[in-house]
Amino acid sequence: MPKIIVEVMPKADLLDPQGKAVANALQRGGNKDIKGVRIGKRIELHFDRPITDADLADARKIGDEFLSNAVIEDVVNVTVEN
Repeated sequence: MPKIIVEVMPKADLLDPQGKAVANALQRGGNKDIKGVRIGKRIELHFDRPITDADLADARKIGDEFLSNAVIEDVVNVTVEN
């Protein structure tokens, strides 16, 4: 089943408390090379037909207007996965 993947991440200049907590836990667990973690969202939009360029454009708009909070998040990627 084809799907569009919309990836949303916190804005780069904002603190990511979840990411910071995970990074600290990884450091305590011995993963000293990992210096930072950012946690975002992956949203899958499933279709029962081939995906068109218009579907991709709609998914970008939906991501910007509905799936993310534009004040604190950015839609960083919109891709098709078959």
